[in-house]
Amino acid sequence: MRLGTVRVDGIRSAAVEREGIWYALGVPTGTPLETVLAGGAEQTLRLAASASERLAGAAPVAPLRPGKIVAIGLNYLDHIREAGMDKPERPLMFAKFPSSVIGPGEPIVIDGELTERVDWEVELAAVIGAPLRRASPAEALSGVAGYTVANDVSARDLQFADGQWTRGKSLDTFCPLGPVVVTPDELGDPQSLRLRTVVNGETVQDSSTKEMLFGVAELLSYCSRAFTLEPGDVVLTGTPWGCGEFMDPRRSLRPGDVVEVTVEGIGTLRNPVVGL
Repeated sequence: MRLGTVRVDGIRSAAVEREGIWYALGVPTGTPLETVLAGGAEQTLRLAASASERLAGAAPVAPLRPGKIVAIGLNYLDHIREAGMDKPERPLMFAKFPSSVIGPGEPIVIDGELTERVDWEVELAAVIGAPLRRASPAEALSGVAGYTVANDVSARDLQFADGQWTRGKSLDTFCPLGPVVVTPDELGDPQSLRLRTVVNGETVQDSSTKEMLFGVAELLSYCSRAFTLEPGDVVLTGTPWGCGEFMDPRRSLRPGDVVEVTVEGIGTLRNPVVGL
C-alpha cells in the first residue's frame, strides 16, 4: 500500500495512492495519516484496501506530522569513510523538531543570516505504526507502519559550531518528507534499497541501505530501549556518501537549486531551494 496525505480544497486528509491516482480512505475528511496509523496496522490496511472514492485535484503534502523525529548520524560505512571519522560503537542519535517538516514541492528556505553551509542528506525513514518499548531487534520491525523518503537538510556551520546538532538540523523546512509511506509488505527488505540524491540534475549521492552500519531493526530496538516510539513517530536511519560538506571543494545548497532525493520502491521527493 502507498499511503499519504493530500490537500483537497485546502483540507489535509489521509489517502491511498494507486498508479498515480489518489483515493480517500474511509475516515472523516480532514483526518491526517498519523491518526489513521494510531488505529493499528490491520485497520489501516483495511481502510486502504477498500478505498474507492477518487480525489479530484488532490495535491500530495507531507505524508504525516510526526510526534517526534529521531535521527541517526554516521550510520553508513561509505559516509563514515568520506567524513574520515571512526565507526560509532553504538547508534549516534539526535532529534529534529517536527516544525522542520515540509512535503513534496515545498521550498527549503535558507536564511542567509543564520547559515551559509546547507547540505543535503537522502535517508530512508521508518514510520512507526505501533508502540515500541524495549523491543528486541526481532520484534522491532513489527512496529513499522511503513517507510518514506527523507532529506535530512543540515546547516553544517551551525551543527559543528554548536557542538550538538539540534539547531543545525531543525531549522524550519529542513526535514522534507514524502511523497508517500509504503507499507512493509510492498517495500520488502529495508536493507536492500538504492538511495540517490540529484541536485540540479547532477547525481551527488548513489548508494544502498546495505551500507548501513546498524540496520533498521537494530536502530528501532536501540531507540525503544531509551524511550517509547509511538504511532506517527519517524526514525531517520542515516545517509550515505556524497554530502556536499565533505566534497573537495565543499559544496552547499543555494537559492535556485532543486534537490531530488529518491529511495527505491518509494519514490522521489523534490524540493526547490529559496532564500529569505
